[in-house]
Amino acid sequence: MEAQELLEYRNWVVVGDVLNEQKYAYRILNTLKQSGFNVEGVNPNSGVIYNSLTQINYKIDVIDLCINPIEGLKIIQEANLLSINKILIQPGAESEELLSFCKEKGIIAIEGCVLVELSYYKRKKR
Repeated sequence: MEAQELLEYRNWVVVGDVLNEQKYAYRILNTLKQSGFNVEGVNPNSGVIYNSLTQINYKIDVIDLCINPIEGLKIIQEANLLSINKILIQPGAESEELLSFCKEKGIIAIEGCVLVELSYYKRKKR
């Protein structure tokens, strides 16, 4: 599967510092919303928004991982328990341990930038 194919799924979660306007997670979350995706933000370290995938009230198709790899691995482990099997890993969020876990559990893990993929996707759909 290619990153572009993930954009065919509409129910997303962006994991990272989605409340900080200076962070990519914030920009990604808002760009997906503006593009018509059903998307929520999760930050395991925030008491202000969702801090777990289990708190999301819809079936999650894709997780956009925009968080450090140590926290990211915990999210991927939670995703595995919830049978979420598609992850887009932003640059800097990857690690060998995380990628190995995904491979072992049959989780589709694609490294890429959703903002780049979304711009290509929009042009292709015209």
